[in-house]
Amino acid sequence: MDFTEIIITVITVAGSTGIWQFISTRYKENKEKEKFDHINSDGVQYRDDLKHRVRNLEELLSKSSQEKDEMREQVLALTAEVHSLRVKVEFLEKENERLKNL
Repeated sequence: MDFTEIIITVITVAGSTGIWQFISTRYKENKEKEKFDHINSDGVQYRDDLKHRVRNLEELLSKSSQEKDEMREQVLALTAEVHSLRVKVEFLEKENERLKNL
């Protein structure tokens, strides 16, 4: 082997290593850019916005359901109280009539 062949071999090896590093670095950068573009695309942002809105609506629906149940319990309690008051009024009216006739 002469000196020129050694130099050409060293340059070839160094060049191929450099090219490999360049290609792998470029590939990684492209993948990161694609990932960034995908995350920030309008479709993804629109989907995320819809997910957020659905979560909010589900929370509102849950709160509304709880409030409805509480109101239903209050209505039942008030209805029971009205019935008991009606019975008392009837009793008092009968008692009043009885006392008037004495």
